[in-house]
Amino acid sequence: MQEKFLILAAYLVAVNVVTFAIFAYDKYCAQHDKWRVSEFMLLMWTAIGGSVGAGAAMEICHHKTLHLKFKFGVPILLFLHIILIGVFVVNPDNIVEKILEKLL
Repeated sequence: MQEKFLILAAYLVAVNVVTFAIFAYDKYCAQHDKWRVSEFMLLMWTAIGGSVGAGAAMEICHHKTLHLKFKFGVPILLFLHIILIGVFVVNPDNIVEKILEKLL
């Protein structure tokens, strides 16, 4: 069971570091008139678990803070990620494993 938590933690750290870096890179590109990262790509990385990295980059880099899909979407995704992590941690009656078994 502890191995699952380590894998989840490593995944979340990696995804959030990459998401932060992508947001920061897009901000750099915006300031230097270079090709930008698509909003779809930014939101995709946020959705797959990078909501903390996205939120941190929005605050630190002051990037995408006026766009409604980011202003509201990132906190909503963060809330959903917290719920999913909570379900994974609490895992009543191995519900996560049962769901994964049905999907796979």
